[in-house]
Order: sequence, then C-alpha cells, then structure tokens
Amino acid sequence: MTSRRSFEVDGYRHGANPIPAAARIGNVVMTGGISGIDLATGEMPDSLDTQCANMFALMAKVVAAAGAGVEDVIKMTVYLRPGLQRDAINREWIKYFPDPHSRPVRHTIINEHLAPKMLVQCEVMAIVP
Repeated sequence: MTSRRSFEVDGYRHGANPIPAAARIGNVVMTGGISGIDLATGEMPDSLDTQCANMFALMAKVVAAAGAGVEDVIKMTVYLRPGLQRDAINREWIKYFPDPHSRPVRHTIINEHLAPKMLVQCEVMAIVP
C-alpha cells in the first residue's frame, strides 16, 4: 500500500481529466501542470505577464495544499510558448525567490504544444522539512 496522497486547490482543475493538483509521498511533493488561469473567472488571460503572475500565485497555493511552502520548492520546470521571452517569468521568480543564495533550480522548455491561449505552464518539486 502506498503512502501517496493527492491534493486539490479550490477552483483549479485539469479540465475533465482526473489529475490532482499535487501528490505527496513522505516529504516529497510533485505538482501537475500549473497554468496561469485566473481562478476567479476561470479564464486564461491574454497577457504573458498576467499568466505568469497567476501561475506563481497558484503554484504557492498548490504546494501549500500539500503542506509545503515556496521556501520548500527545490525545482521548477517552466514550459513557454515559442517566440516569448523569459522576462515575465524572471520578474515573478525574483518576487517569490528573492534571495539569490536560496533559489530553486529552474529549467525552461520551449513548448509549442501548450493548450490554446496558454502561454506558460510550470510544474514544481518541493521537499517538506
């Protein structure tokens, strides 16, 4: 029997797919894809800046639901639509991880297969102390 537990965030779903927002085994938390959707409206904003701000805020909510905080994030993978720059990602990155001596690692992958209107998406790994 596994000790895996699944976690959800109110208002956030992976469409009709039966996928949790995050899963945890022991002290390891992994998220599914986290988009920049506006949770209040359920709509995907048009701007990369707004999607990035929403994505980071939702990332914080998702890891919190699983018992972690942004300070426990060890790796973030970001998927970015082709032709877009990382500036909007970096602005939020510095807000959420201001200490240059204590930041998670990050890998950004250009992905032309993101859902319609989605400009950016991430997934996160966190280690709960």
